[in-house]
Amino acid sequence: MKSQEVLSYTPLLLKQEQREFYFKNGYLYLENFVNKDILKNLKRVTHNFVEESKELTESDTLFDVAPEHSKDRPVVRRIKRPDEQHEAYWNFTTGLMADLAQDLAGPNVTFHHSKLNFKWFDESDEVHWHQDIPFFPHTNYNVFTIGCYLEDTDMTNGPVAVLPGSHDTLIYNHYDKDGNWLGAINQDDIKEIDTSKVKYLTGTAGSVTIHNARTIHSSPASKSSKPRPILLNCYSSADAKPYTPHPDPSIHANTIVRGERALWAQHDPRPCRVPPDWSKGYTSIYAAQAGENK
Repeated sequence: MKSQEVLSYTPLLLKQEQREFYFKNGYLYLENFVNKDILKNLKRVTHNFVEESKELTESDTLFDVAPEHSKDRPVVRRIKRPDEQHEAYWNFTTGLMADLAQDLAGPNVTFHHSKLNFKWFDESDEVHWHQDIPFFPHTNYNVFTIGCYLEDTDMTNGPVAVLPGSHDTLIYNHYDKDGNWLGAINQDDIKEIDTSKVKYLTGTAGSVTIHNARTIHSSPASKSSKPRPILLNCYSSADAKPYTPHPDPSIHANTIVRGERALWAQHDPRPCRVPPDWSKGYTSIYAAQAGENK
């Protein structure tokens, strides 16, 4: 659904000027958006999963862990598909976050995926500049990710960084010169991008970040030993149809969480390069950017 169509509907949670800001800049930040009771429960559940991960020696279908992960020093980089791991995550995805998604996607909203990413002040916690849409191309670009900080996040522990307006520029190459998937914009293209206007989305626990799937974004390395988790949910307008395999589908992938399933796909003429064949397996952006998948 195009932005003009979305804006014609009465918003549930956002102000009209906030929606206009998002469509103009490709991102939105909402301070203290999630109430304390919901946040407390999400943090409790997340802590229990980290405790469970201590028995691992390598990544599995639930956890992506760093090479240095150990029982004494757990370094969980990602809880995969949290929406199917615990009802608290799925309730959050289909509750408050789905209402918020409706304000940007229009009345018919599809859930694509969720993930819970951490930073631990380890060697692979920097997330380099990238765009999301090359990972999972859709027929149009009303696709976006809503993140919720589960801990206070400032410049010491790796906030989300966005380039305003970059959703209306190019989709850049995420492969190296040999055709290997980088999970990041390659160095030749990075040289062409002006990153001087980057916005760092710092804030307290319960604050929310939103970025369009075309928006160039990153996250600097953490300088803190305290873990920084962010719960991410990706949604789309129901008329944005994926045309490549899902990288890591959960049992809820492509579920309609608001409204109805679209019977027609809306097509944006701007092209998007296809990703690798994910049917061979997918780990995480951390592993790809660290070169662990080559």
